[in-house]
Amino acid sequence: MQKEPKNSSRREFLSTFLKGASLCASVSFVGAFFLKSKEGYFLRPPGAEDEKRFLSACVRCGLCVKACPYDTLKLASLLDLANNGTPYFEARNIPCYLCSDLPCIRACPTDALLKSHLEPNKGIRSVQMGIAIVDSLSCVAFWGIQCDVCYRACPLIDEALVLEKKHNERTNRHALLLPVVKNDKCVGCGLCERACITKEPAIRVLPREFVLGEVGNHYVKGWDIKDQERVKKAQGAILPKNEQKAIDYLNEGL
Repeated sequence: MQKEPKNSSRREFLSTFLKGASLCASVSFVGAFFLKSKEGYFLRPPGAEDEKRFLSACVRCGLCVKACPYDTLKLASLLDLANNGTPYFEARNIPCYLCSDLPCIRACPTDALLKSHLEPNKGIRSVQMGIAIVDSLSCVAFWGIQCDVCYRACPLIDEALVLEKKHNERTNRHALLLPVVKNDKCVGCGLCERACITKEPAIRVLPREFVLGEVGNHYVKGWDIKDQERVKKAQGAILPKNEQKAIDYLNEGL
């Protein structure tokens, strides 16, 4: 009986080995992807703001990452939730320290990071990276333990993050000093999240679209002149016939 050549056995061994290695790599890739994306969100650099606009303008050059003096920004890889090659940061690891000269925006060659924030009347208070939210169940200040670490860490202290006094119903003696985020002032730097003393941060920065609602056109601020102008313009619009019939029906008998 003729023996099989040794070269054939070696080829089979190498083929099996490579298939196994490829399978392991694939499993590792998928596992790492789900591990990386478990939080389901990420934060963009100052000036990115609208995600769709940002992605259309960003050329994945990495210049903003190089310009950051704190190594806050990272370029996303295939294993990250953010689009591959785009800049993002994780506030719990390294937050944005809100450099007064905003070097990341200055380094951007395409205005993916809006240059309008460099204007004298804007600056760090105008950027919109996210909004901090407080988990009252895990924040020890809500337990009655005195803690104002996040408040002290906020670069816009008493503007974006304030402490509000509340009666402690449990002890009937001491006041609670509770951290409260002002959504219209918070820029989403993440310094509060980084400073939080709990194992998992009781205060987190999320993308603005995760936090903010939308009122729509059904409600009007009677005290707001701009809102009143909006209503006047809407009243002058011609409604489609089907909408006009619906309004007439609702107004019957009035």
